[in-house]
Amino acid sequence: MSTLAWKEINTVLLDMDGTLLDLHFDNHFWLEYVPIKLSKKRGVSIEDAKAFMVAEYEKVIGTLSWYCLDFWAEKLDLDIMEAKCEINHLISMREDSIPFIDALKASGREVILVTNAHPDSLSLKVEHTQLDEHIDQLISTHEFGVTKESQELWQKLQAKLGFNPDTTLFVDDSLGILQAAKDFGIKHLLAVSNPDSKQPMREITNFPAVQDYRYLLDDISASRISP
Repeated sequence: MSTLAWKEINTVLLDMDGTLLDLHFDNHFWLEYVPIKLSKKRGVSIEDAKAFMVAEYEKVIGTLSWYCLDFWAEKLDLDIMEAKCEINHLISMREDSIPFIDALKASGREVILVTNAHPDSLSLKVEHTQLDEHIDQLISTHEFGVTKESQELWQKLQAKLGFNPDTTLFVDDSLGILQAAKDFGIKHLLAVSNPDSKQPMREITNFPAVQDYRYLLDDISASRISP
């Protein structure tokens, strides 16, 4: 992977799903489990339910509705949170996430979670991972009414946090969101090449990419920020 300029980085903004948590839970939930629930409710085949869901996802991809559990609960007439809780045993941290976060914290850097996940989903995942014990601040973009795909979000986020784009690192598994951050002026960007442990690793060429954060630990420790 490309080397990051750690001596220039003071603030680290981290995505959650696919970046700190294994994306397998979300992919399985939305692509497999919800269609199963819907097929039973509507008396249609699982294949038809999957096709319906894919079509509905495509209508709202990248918008707040895409990430909004209330939106899907109303549209599908399903209790989405209850369904998530039924398979919450699949929620898991990436093995390399805590060593990465702890190294960042130990090096004197501010570490902030910025996720498009709905606040209820964020709460469920924090409950199962204790992620909040390792991170300075947890932010759901729902509080701003726009997603990380939007320049408006980055403007509002900077107004809230006061970060300097030149000394900020943003880590995400979505290349579209990384591009939005780059367009805003975030100087340091890092993509995740293996967000879902059950899927093959992706080849990423337009951003620096990592498959295991533990490869970064020595460089992080060597560039500790003076208090």
